[in-house]
Amino acid sequence: MAIGRSRTSRDRVDIWPGFVDALSTLLLVIMFLLVVFVLAQFFLGQLLQGRNVTVERLENRIRDLQEQLDLERETSSELRLDLGRVTADLQALRAEKEDVEARLSESEADRDLLDRQLLRLRGEQQVLTQSLRDLTGEKERLEERLGVREEEIARLGAMLEELRGERERATLTAERAEARVRSLRAQIAALSEQLLGLGELLDARQAEIARQGARIAELGARLNLALASKVEELSRYRSDFFGRLRQVLGDRPGIRIVGDRFVFQSEVLFASGEAEIGPGGRRELAKFADAFEEIMAEIPEDLPWVLQIDGHTDKRPIHTARFPSNWELSTARAIAVANFLISRGIPPERVAARGFAEFQPLDPGDSEEAYRRNRRIEIKLTTR
Repeated sequence: MAIGRSRTSRDRVDIWPGFVDALSTLLLVIMFLLVVFVLAQFFLGQLLQGRNVTVERLENRIRDLQEQLDLERETSSELRLDLGRVTADLQALRAEKEDVEARLSESEADRDLLDRQLLRLRGEQQVLTQSLRDLTGEKERLEERLGVREEEIARLGAMLEELRGERERATLTAERAEARVRSLRAQIAALSEQLLGLGELLDARQAEIARQGARIAELGARLNLALASKVEELSRYRSDFFGRLRQVLGDRPGIRIVGDRFVFQSEVLFASGEAEIGPGGRRELAKFADAFEEIMAEIPEDLPWVLQIDGHTDKRPIHTARFPSNWELSTARAIAVANFLISRGIPPERVAARGFAEFQPLDPGDSEEAYRRNRRIEIKLTTR
């Protein structure tokens, strides 16, 4: 009997040392994991701190660029106003130049007419003077003759006085014509000088317009460069936006990211032929809005971004009292999504809604699968 008890004691296995070793190993593994976790937290904190410093530098740079952009816009506006005034002055000068040229043409025509009249009057004066000489000589010859009748002498005297009066009138007319010609010549000289001054002023204005045009072109190039920087920055935030949405929403049926658009199939949000968001659609849109609020907090306020919501339907027509066509249905669905996102904290001035009905399909086919793909809500982060 004693021999049996001794064999039982030797056959029994003592498990306590192995259990203690397992516990020790488990404690060592847990301690190692804790150390790794602490180190990961430390390095992650350092990384986040460096990223915050980088973000602050980028925000300061963006503020500087915005101030420069505002200054350049003000300068560009002032130059455009100056250019408008200069253009108006140039048009006025051109009109004045045309008026002066017209007056100059009229004056030259008047001068030519008066020159012809003066030549004609001078010719008549010479004819009358010669006639007067002839009559005077004839009178003298008649007076010398004896037996000349008094009536003939009186008639010749009256003719002589009449010719003298005509000569005096012709002389006065010729003097007036010469004075008019001198006045016209003085006016023509003054107008020529004025026209020359207007030409010089016009050349100066054109040179100023050319300089201002070059300045405006330079400002436009700088403005385009600043806008390109803003667009590049928005693209970076758009990339973060889609990356975070992928993490939050994951790969779900009816929800996908296509290029720069986030696409909800209509069945996820709406019942057939309706524009009211269902409970499941509200949950998905709430996740979307929460993820976007984190991105929105990081986007600078001066960046002109907007959340564009587009509604699309398939090509099967709809005729109801509320929705006479797919235009009304697609627009109502886009507006419903926009109102929901606004209720979740997205500013209304940053939201835009549009309806495209069936006229921008993803799949031109006539199958049920094509219809399902075309019924969708697209959300896009873009610029205004």
